[in-house]
Amino acid sequence: MVNCCDLVSEKNEPVPLKSISVELQVRDHVASVSSCLQYVNEEERPLEAVFVFPLPADAAVCHFSARIGEQEIVAEVQDKQSARDQYDDAVSSGQQAFLLEESEESSDVFKLSVGCLSPGQKASITIVYIIELSVQADDALRFCLPAVLNPRYTPAVSAAGVPEVSSASVIPYTLSLSVEVRSSDRISKLESSCPLDPLEFLDAQHTHATVNLTAGHRFDKDVELFLYYENSHQPSAVVEAGASAAPSGSLMGDPALMISLYPEFPADVMSSLASRGEFIFVVDRSGSMDCKMHHGNDAQMRIESARDTLLLLLKSLPMGCYFNIYGFGSHFESFFPQSVVYSEDTMEEALKRVKSMSADMGGTEILQPLKHIYSQPCYPDHPRQLFIFTDGEVWNTKEVLDLVKRHVYSHRCFSFGIGEGASTALITGMAREGSGHAQFITGTDRMQPKVMQSLRFALQPAVDNISVDWTVPEGVKVDMLSSSINTLFQGQRALIYAQIKGQSSGKKEGAVTVKYKLKDQPVTNQLQFTLQPTEDTGLTIHRLAARSVIRSLELEERAEGADAENVRKRIVELSVQAGVSSAHTAFIGINKDHNQTVKGPLLQRRVPVAHMLQMSMMQCQPMGMCALGFPSLFSGMVVQRARPMALQMDFDSTMHYSMASSNSMIESDDESDQKAEPLKDPVLQLVSLQKATGCWELNASLAAVFGKTEDEVTNQKTAQVDGSVWATVLALIWLYAFKSDQQVEWQFVAMKAASWVRSQKPDSLSQCVCDGNALLGCQVTEDMLGI
Repeated sequence: MVNCCDLVSEKNEPVPLKSISVELQVRDHVASVSSCLQYVNEEERPLEAVFVFPLPADAAVCHFSARIGEQEIVAEVQDKQSARDQYDDAVSSGQQAFLLEESEESSDVFKLSVGCLSPGQKASITIVYIIELSVQADDALRFCLPAVLNPRYTPAVSAAGVPEVSSASVIPYTLSLSVEVRSSDRISKLESSCPLDPLEFLDAQHTHATVNLTAGHRFDKDVELFLYYENSHQPSAVVEAGASAAPSGSLMGDPALMISLYPEFPADVMSSLASRGEFIFVVDRSGSMDCKMHHGNDAQMRIESARDTLLLLLKSLPMGCYFNIYGFGSHFESFFPQSVVYSEDTMEEALKRVKSMSADMGGTEILQPLKHIYSQPCYPDHPRQLFIFTDGEVWNTKEVLDLVKRHVYSHRCFSFGIGEGASTALITGMAREGSGHAQFITGTDRMQPKVMQSLRFALQPAVDNISVDWTVPEGVKVDMLSSSINTLFQGQRALIYAQIKGQSSGKKEGAVTVKYKLKDQPVTNQLQFTLQPTEDTGLTIHRLAARSVIRSLELEERAEGADAENVRKRIVELSVQAGVSSAHTAFIGINKDHNQTVKGPLLQRRVPVAHMLQMSMMQCQPMGMCALGFPSLFSGMVVQRARPMALQMDFDSTMHYSMASSNSMIESDDESDQKAEPLKDPVLQLVSLQKATGCWELNASLAAVFGKTEDEVTNQKTAQVDGSVWATVLALIWLYAFKSDQQVEWQFVAMKAASWVRSQKPDSLSQCVCDGNALLGCQVTEDMLGI
């Protein structure tokens, strides 16, 4: 019997990882993250510890070292196969060795191997990475320290995938986190999904601050931080001096430049959003979508939140556009054979089917529905906008991203990662390659406001003919390192990395000019910058630039007709030169000074990592197994899922779930049209009653939303006012008066309603608004309503 206070895995094996301490340093919108992992071998035999864990997909891992006693071993970046061979040779000969490698299938999964720890020996592992902080809808900069690594769904026919994941229902190691923020801008506040100690400012200008994660945190969920600056849209330029030891003319030897731009579109262009487009919503209906959004008692199931969001999206679409809805799991289906014109009839048919959507389609295979969508011809003058909702548990991430990139000129892709553990490589990658925008819905986040912000981006006029020009002194040349900019959104940051070559004996100023067309109107944004390098930034800009180039080369390597071997060679050379990770390299460190080799057979211990299977096991819908949504292999567990008919379990060396399958295709007949639960959110109740044209009808259901009877609402209406106009004005007054805090969710619903009211040209509109205010007990003006 193992003492319950011991650190053990799910197999009652002692866990060698005891704690993780993280130091986060933020400079403006770039973060440097140093993680220290403390290992102890408490067994009587030497062991190898293996830890498969998540990191942000855009992170540039730039340092890996180990300290044993007083000795520090700093790892080097080498070709991955060579590093693996050296590690295996060292461990098999009893030497201590350390290997850190990125998954070849997904850039957000890493595997750490700590070899040959003697009985009683301690090892301290340090991993450092740098990352650009993403901008959120409310202008916050988001940092996420991922703890949750969901198993990636892998079809039985494929042997590929991310490394095997060991799991535990309770993570037996703790996390400490300290944060230091330095900024050229004033810090407004810092918030987190986890308890924090009070923020402490270290200067009077509030540009330097520190904060710590409250002690005792169990690393069983992602740690999110949201940093707010007073002037978050301030463009900036940072020039960083090259490494003195690197050859001149190389990326690491020359100065590197990072430009941050926040395009501001002309107000007259932004005042009218697009009324055309083809909107395709692709919803994950795998079994894992039957898990709760978070751990609270009032949490919705992921599929329920997706249904509510689709209701809001369908009601917000402009008349005359085209739309379709896909559901996918082990297979896929669409509501319509091809996208249809948005009308009252097609909207109602889609809503009927949305109500019956369930997480009943098995595993997570997103590639086939995307192929089907891209095979459909686009509609002229209706730009295709793709909205993808998934908990991001797929095995073939890079194949999916390659497909999206091949079709970048025919659509924009907006992606949404649902729940903790959604693959950042998949979610951010699809948006990046599809010229769209990525959002993550975690913790107690509501899905609807984030999705509606992306809908606003989708309805923005498309930016065409983007060009970047440099103005620099004679003798200086600027080479772009970033991929070409092919999308810009109002107020969203655009990053440019560049290499500065040559020198100027005179002028030390330069400028970058970004030109583009917006609805055939030329727009120019310019930023001046100095060529003088800033203070030492530890080659942060160089390494982020190298990471950007490496990611572009990895895409080029997989492109059809590419000279893959030559491109791979360039990736390895740049990765080694810059000291950052890639799919083809690994960090390897060997304790060559270890005089006494380790004797005896070597045990292997897999360190548990949190994932949503364990954390949601008791929170899922009937069957109690949200993990049944992704056939996967991890920690000896094989899971298979079809639509449940019968559940059989047999417990041997592994645990198998097998189910009789049935047809999970949705039928539109009455038998399969499940009765939806009443909507709890009053805003969604109101939105569900709106017609596709934007109006509401005067009836008892609408009156109930206002807390009135139908007679009370009807009797207050003046005779000359049409019933639908009265109902629509009341709906607008109620939204602006009582639900202004949710305006981001109902903004397009209200715009449609106001446009419809104006089109009716009603008499006595002012009196109608006055009567509506009297009935609902509020004071809202016509101007506020937009009518």
